[in-house]
Amino acid sequence: MLLALFNIADLLLRVLSWLVIGQVVLSWLVAFNVINTSSEGVRRFLQGLERFLDPLYRPIRKIMPDFGGLDLSPVVLLIAISIIRMLLAGLASDVAV
Repeated sequence: MLLALFNIADLLLRVLSWLVIGQVVLSWLVAFNVINTSSEGVRRFLQGLERFLDPLYRPIRKIMPDFGGLDLSPVVLLIAISIIRMLLAGLASDVAV
């Protein structure tokens, strides 16, 4: 039962990683004017994704120094997610034994 909870947490962290990567790619596409944000559906999707991920970025942005227009908080979040996944994998292997 506990191993299943570790697997569910790992799955949720993987989904979160893909959401962060997708948000970064979409922000690049908007910045290079590949995606037109005048479309209501696209704008709502981007705003929803930003509202979902902004509470995760905010503490990182408070700690990180200002790099001008370069936002490294998604990279730091992805590294933190990877570390948490490694710790969960270690705990799961300890529980399985």
